[in-house]
Amino acid sequence: VQLVESGGGLVQPGGSLRLSCAASGFPFSNYVMSWFRQAPGKERELVATITRAGRTTTFADSVKGRFTISRDNAKNSVYLQMNSLNAEDTAVYYCYARSAVLTGMEYWGKGTLVTVSS
Repeated sequence: VQLVESGGGLVQPGGSLRLSCAASGFPFSNYVMSWFRQAPGKERELVATITRAGRTTTFADSVKGRFTISRDNAKNSVYLQMNSLNAEDTAVYYCYARSAVLTGMEYWGKGTLVTVSS
């Protein structure tokens, strides 16, 4: 099982980034996918979630209207489009998969660092 994030980096305030998470080793379409983030010195927090077929998405209040989450089940991938980034968005972003079929089946990626700075 693997969740591999990519797309992080350094971006100026007001800029955009698109994170990707490539999944393998499990039935991706059976899993609810989420993005979490952890800023230095802070607890990990849920950023966005998308249901199996992508019909429903939810977001943390801090990113509503700026971030969107999407998935492509044919490519076993989930994405996080981040716009209007600010310094408070600086964090390591993690991809998370939770089975909608089997209780307790969940996986984490290793994270990708997003730094928002001028």
